[in-house]
Amino acid sequence: MKYKTPIFLGIFYICMLNSAFANKGVFDLERWDNVITNIRNKATEQKISQSVIDETLKSPSIIPGIIKSDKNQSEFTLTLEEYLNRTVNTTRITTGRQKAAEYPTLLGRVENKYGVPKNVILAFWGMESNYGAIKSRHQLTNAFLTLIYDGRREEFFTKQLIALMKIADKNKLSINSIYGSWAGAMGHFQFIPTTLSQYGVDGNNDNRIDIIHSVGDAMYSAGNYLNKLGWNKNEPIIKHVILPADFDRTVLNGDVKKTVTQWSDMGATNVNGTPLKQSDALVGLIADTKEIAKRDLYQPQRNDEAQMADTDVAPAPVIHAYLTYPNFYRIKKWNNSSWYAIAIGELSGKLK
Repeated sequence: MKYKTPIFLGIFYICMLNSAFANKGVFDLERWDNVITNIRNKATEQKISQSVIDETLKSPSIIPGIIKSDKNQSEFTLTLEEYLNRTVNTTRITTGRQKAAEYPTLLGRVENKYGVPKNVILAFWGMESNYGAIKSRHQLTNAFLTLIYDGRREEFFTKQLIALMKIADKNKLSINSIYGSWAGAMGHFQFIPTTLSQYGVDGNNDNRIDIIHSVGDAMYSAGNYLNKLGWNKNEPIIKHVILPADFDRTVLNGDVKKTVTQWSDMGATNVNGTPLKQSDALVGLIADTKEIAKRDLYQPQRNDEAQMADTDVAPAPVIHAYLTYPNFYRIKKWNNSSWYAIAIGELSGKLK
């Protein structure tokens, strides 16, 4: 069944007036009609209940601001130091400790069941939603329909909407009451629907999974996800080290793996300058090489004569870096950002 064109007239005029559609010239009513029909057909094929299908497509709307957000995602420009100052701050650490005191039993159950320490669950919770304080503002059905219509990642967002419809159907949730980010992440740990479908857990035993309103469901789901990613509670995530100023910058991307002993032999030490504990653990090494290169441009150059004369030329500063253990790379399967994974490591360390 296709919608008749008059239903879309209000949407048409709104969209025509919005700059997000100005570059396309006109709002394509035929394409929008095809999107709605395609979703209805796919949902029917997937045996989603008629009531959920009807609710999803009852008042479909375009959200022009979402298209603008999708097309104007800014390039990540923060230095590692700036990022850590923003994410691992005193307020987040203090709140995390308060949440640890508020949910000791729940966190303990998650750790016992999935082998993910309390401080790690708290760190993800803090990073993803500031412990539930960040409230999502987009109705996800319309967010996904908007992104499907736009077409840049049509197949991906179609899968997300169908998965969301299945979740609502299975868990008896009102689908148009589910809100998330403009890109479709939802709840305390910001799962997208396909991730929730695969790893969601009923943590409070009410026979449904609701990671938006139930902290129990959210924590159990996060623990299950990290467990399935292979989390090892006996391994660290990162270790802050310092390197000589002339250390080989080409290996500081986390891709080159050596034992801790080998990195130590190359000059890596503890932050206080003492030798690293010898270990055969195979780890990577990451530093903010862009920031190091920028710093080098402004660093006065020493020469042997200046050094011998003990002039005021400053010595080249050491390089701050992080040894990255296997859990670090598991975090990157959750969020493929090295800065994010380092922040989880730092924040979880503060919340021990």
